[in-house]
Amino acid sequence: MPWLVTAEDAAYYAGRPVGTIWRWASEGRLLKVGRGKNARYDASGLNKAVRDEWTRELLQPGAPPELPEGARAA
Repeated sequence: MPWLVTAEDAAYYAGRPVGTIWRWASEGRLLKVGRGKNARYDASGLNKAVRDEWTRELLQPGAPPELPEGARAA
């Protein structure tokens, strides 16, 4: 079952910029539902970033999701 979130929420979860989330969706790495500001992304396809337990500072971003078979990275 997909876990649909905004691009900003997905970016925080993965520890990546919002533009990276948009690119991953365009490459087919993430499920995107909707268009424009109402678009939602499936966070269950993302790898969680490592953050400091107390400060929430980013220690290591999550690994990128795998490309679908036959797709090319942008």
